[in-house]
Amino acid sequence: MQTSEHAYPDHWEADVVLRDGGTARIRPITTEDADRLVSFYEQVSDESKYYRFFAPYPRLSDKDVHRFTHHDYVDRVGLAMTVGGEFIATVRYDRINAQGRPASAPADEAEVAFLVQDAHQGRGVASALLEHIAAVARERGIRRFAAEVLPANNKMIKVFRDAGYTQKRSFEDGSVHLTLDLEPTEESLAVQRGREQRAEARSVQRLLAPGSIAVIGAGRRPGGVGRTALRNVLGAGFTGRVYAVNRAFPEGRTELEGVPAVRSVGDIGEPVDLAIVAVPAERVTEVLADCGEHGVQGLVVLSAGYAESGAAGRERQRELVRQARSYGMRIIGPNAFGIINTADTVRLNASLAPESPATGRIGLFTQSGAIGIALLSGLHRRGAGLSSFISSGNRADVSGNDFLQYWHEDPGTDVVLLYLESIGNPRKFTRLARRTAPVKPVVVVKGARHSGSAPPGHAVPVTRMPDATVGALMRQAGVIRVDTVTELIDAGLLLAGQPLPAGPRVAILGNSESLGLLAYDACLAEGLRPLPPLDLTTGATPADFRTALARALDDDACDAVVVTAIPWVGENGVTESGDGEVLATALRDAAATSAAKPVAVVHVEMGALADALSAASSTSPRARAGTTPGRPSEAAESSEAAETADGGPQSTDRRVGRGEPEAAGSRGGSAPTNGRGGPEAVGSAAVPASDGRRQVSTPVDADVSSPGAGAPSGDGRGRGVTDRHGAAVDADVSSPGADAPSGDGRGRGVTDRHGAAVDADVSSPGADAPSTEARGTGVADRHGAAVNTGVSSEKAAEQHGAAIDADASSPGPYAPSGEGRGTGVADQHGAAVDADVSSGKAADQHGAAVDADVSSGKAADQHGAAVDADVSSGDARRTSRSAVARSWFGLRGRVSGRPAGSQGHGASEAPADEGRRSAPAGADVPARPGARPAHADAAPSRAPQARAVADADRPAAGDDTRRIPAYPAAERAVRALAEAVRYAQWRRQAAEPGRVPEYDDIDEAGAAAQIERLLGGDSDSRGFTLGQVDAHELLARYGIRVRSALPASDADSAAEAARRLGYPVALKTTAPHLRHRADLGGVRLDLADETQLRQAYTELIGSLGKPAELQPVVQAMVPRGVDTVVRAAIDPGAGAVLSFGLAGPPSELLGDTAHRLVPATDRDAAELVRSIRTAPLLFGWRGSAPVDTAALEELLLRVSRLVDDHPEVVSISLEPVVVAPQGLAVLDASVRLAPPPPRTDLGPRRLPSY
Repeated sequence: MQTSEHAYPDHWEADVVLRDGGTARIRPITTEDADRLVSFYEQVSDESKYYRFFAPYPRLSDKDVHRFTHHDYVDRVGLAMTVGGEFIATVRYDRINAQGRPASAPADEAEVAFLVQDAHQGRGVASALLEHIAAVARERGIRRFAAEVLPANNKMIKVFRDAGYTQKRSFEDGSVHLTLDLEPTEESLAVQRGREQRAEARSVQRLLAPGSIAVIGAGRRPGGVGRTALRNVLGAGFTGRVYAVNRAFPEGRTELEGVPAVRSVGDIGEPVDLAIVAVPAERVTEVLADCGEHGVQGLVVLSAGYAESGAAGRERQRELVRQARSYGMRIIGPNAFGIINTADTVRLNASLAPESPATGRIGLFTQSGAIGIALLSGLHRRGAGLSSFISSGNRADVSGNDFLQYWHEDPGTDVVLLYLESIGNPRKFTRLARRTAPVKPVVVVKGARHSGSAPPGHAVPVTRMPDATVGALMRQAGVIRVDTVTELIDAGLLLAGQPLPAGPRVAILGNSESLGLLAYDACLAEGLRPLPPLDLTTGATPADFRTALARALDDDACDAVVVTAIPWVGENGVTESGDGEVLATALRDAAATSAAKPVAVVHVEMGALADALSAASSTSPRARAGTTPGRPSEAAESSEAAETADGGPQSTDRRVGRGEPEAAGSRGGSAPTNGRGGPEAVGSAAVPASDGRRQVSTPVDADVSSPGAGAPSGDGRGRGVTDRHGAAVDADVSSPGADAPSGDGRGRGVTDRHGAAVDADVSSPGADAPSTEARGTGVADRHGAAVNTGVSSEKAAEQHGAAIDADASSPGPYAPSGEGRGTGVADQHGAAVDADVSSGKAADQHGAAVDADVSSGKAADQHGAAVDADVSSGDARRTSRSAVARSWFGLRGRVSGRPAGSQGHGASEAPADEGRRSAPAGADVPARPGARPAHADAAPSRAPQARAVADADRPAAGDDTRRIPAYPAAERAVRALAEAVRYAQWRRQAAEPGRVPEYDDIDEAGAAAQIERLLGGDSDSRGFTLGQVDAHELLARYGIRVRSALPASDADSAAEAARRLGYPVALKTTAPHLRHRADLGGVRLDLADETQLRQAYTELIGSLGKPAELQPVVQAMVPRGVDTVVRAAIDPGAGAVLSFGLAGPPSELLGDTAHRLVPATDRDAAELVRSIRTAPLLFGWRGSAPVDTAALEELLLRVSRLVDDHPEVVSISLEPVVVAPQGLAVLDASVRLAPPPPRTDLGPRRLPSY
């Protein structure tokens, strides 16, 4: 038996997620583990020791300890699972011979034994250890495990039985004897992935539904990220226990914001499920250790200063993950924006968003905090609710894959929206998406598509595939990929609120013939089949719309309906505003009483209609009577703008001290509440719902305020507010509130280290505050967009694209006039979008001024048109408002100030824009009874989830109509509908998946032997290209015959080759720069005799060069057909990819190539052939004969099998493949071999290593 020690196999180390969602580390046992082993054994019960040794065994002898800690890592291997550095379980194998005695290779059987600490039994520990010890054994040449188990040890017997391996069981000498074949099977792989899914989903659930939270870094004074996070947790009405933790708290401090205040997690005295960490990066290690030692299960790390900041930060991030996993914790972040769970049983807002979104059926994941803010705002503005929201920052641990695992089985989520800047494990992502997409849509926006690198802070493999290839592979997995965050919202709203279409036939109806034609053209552009538009004329009434929509929905020739609407004209010829709510009701009534088909509305200058549909488009369930109000937070202690007491980062929410109460669940646009549904007192006066102030309710609203009600004159200045993720978001400079004289609050520059000014809100005083002056400084985003900046005057401009959603308001209905000035809002890279100013203009130097709301002045477009301008006066009179153009960033300020459902137009109501912006949002309106739900054959059970808080952005309960999304442009509505059509088609096909066919003539074993011989001991990962003979031989083993080509170094050898092959022949060069370039004269075809051959040879040499350079060959002619290309290659990120296209420069220049993941099914091969744009050439273009596509599909499947069976084959290129009406011919082939890259997706489950 081999006794020499081998090098420590560090690649066996792995972090795993256990059944309960906790993490643990698996590593080889070393000689330094003697004390840990003894301590571990002392904590194991006598019963477990008996099951391990079949006899009482109270303690380990010195000989036992030596034996169990000394391994050669070949014939004797021991693995330990650790939490916090201490053993919680061990497993070992000893190689044995046929007689059961110790042996060495080539013996291929080993005896295996487990021991799990009693406190950790039932967590899936033994199952995870079995996966890893089996992988180690296979690596060391062991093919079978033998185990002896006492019959009473049911838990261990179940571990072996449920593993999915082929096994034999017998009963001998009072014990159960088991033999496991370690070769992976489909069942064992399915078991492994099922356990992975449940464990990772549970780990996310522990983060999203904690029973208790500690906010670490909550400052003693208002301001700071930690204090903001604490107030947001309380403001959402979190249902569990909350603790404020700060080491700088004085000894006598016992309370902060109405919750217990302590100096460390250890001082809490009871278990804590989730910690929100908002301390400087250099202190996080100390905080993490405190959390780990006291049983905290997960962390949300808001702190920055990690991988996004350079090499030192990357190392700090790796250590953060290693340390957290050693304690069994998972991490959101670092540099995260946070997480939200709107479920009524949780009500968690562990983020920097000051308001939780409405409860709904959409799950949203984003890696960028700025994009997350934009998406939250866009969804809120359009009436959509969320089930959960995650902004992961650097995504060092928990990733989008983990949330896909969670949302796959979450009954509260119907649609998944993802904004991804990188994909850490593309193979796993496509596998999870392919499993989730058949039950719920997965919509993705992929950032950094063309840069070829990951964003700062993201340590992921970089793919070499073009972005078009990535998109094709996503589509194969059923992922709906869109290009912008606006399209993400557009598609999400339709998928969450409407049933899937049964086909591509679209009816178009409305009161504008021109708008109907635009929708018709958009349908054709998206590959849909529009019916002739139905023009209802501009005089159509809501009843006309209702009748036409009902008729279209009940028409069997129609699969979906697009409704177009413009303001209608009365008999006197004057454009009438109409009542949008009446039209919305008519459309909802028609949809509710007709066949269940998707409906989308396109509107122009119909803000009231958009608001009414937005109110009914909420994806949240209806409110339930008797729910518990959210927990109110304490009144602000002071208005001082300060950092956290322990030096934490500056807050992105500085709302305190401006006369705004902090009621649980309160939002912009809603009356503040006291947690019981009533108004919250501010000083001595209650703020009415219609106080007239224009308050932007976009999340992350950093506010530097002047004093509250009754306060003397003051000057509140906003310090730098940073968002480390990407965009300038929601800067609001407001005029005084109701009855308040003008005030003074000056906002300093609001910047983002990565390119964004984030949500600076400089507000005037509340009621009765003395006069001051408000000014907003420039808000710039170096990487993307100036977002939602509130200014009172001057302009919102954009140097290269767009200023986004600049909003500033005139005084409220009762406020005296005041002065407010705002500086320019600039975006160096984007577009001028949605600027809302009190005076001045919104301009876009490169395109169009979009959605400008001004009190005086103009909205101008230097290149074309003034778009969506709202000119309002200070007395808050209501004017018409365009909804055609929206910010691509998805942002729109909502205006607070009146109760939901208020329809008054008097002088006391909110400003003009308010009627459109403050539409209720947040309650789910289910489809009519019996109607087909959006994404299931039967309607899912939807438990009512509600927040009983006064919120003007929520619709009234009881609305039982279908949710209809509204779009300001026909192209956007049709594009969302087209994505739904394509997804529905994919889903129908996924219900009947293809198969990977078997071919009797494949010699898999012979190919493996040949590859092993050719590779030999070559360890060069770059590999090498096979010679022609070896390549043709390897391909032939998989039934792929390549036509021979004989070298022709001179005219005589060319003639001899032709005689051997038989005329007619082709003469062509194989020089790399001329290969496959018939257009350069390097290929001469149909040479019928020796005379023609010699002449062609002479011309070839004379025009292109010497034979030594051209390397000419002679090849027999094959039947005429279409030249195609078949390729397969292994990408380091995505794995093996099969590609197909037509041969020649035009296809290459156009990028007309289709791709599928390997192994391809027969359905994949058929789709591959038909998905290129030039596919008609294969099916009889302009009278030509169709080619043999069946033979082509078989060739694709054979290539797929070869690459899948032998990962050493890293590249195959068959070019050209001439496909004739009968059969095909492969004229040239190239094969490249290399040592196989690691396949972590096929090994034991593990988390990404750091």
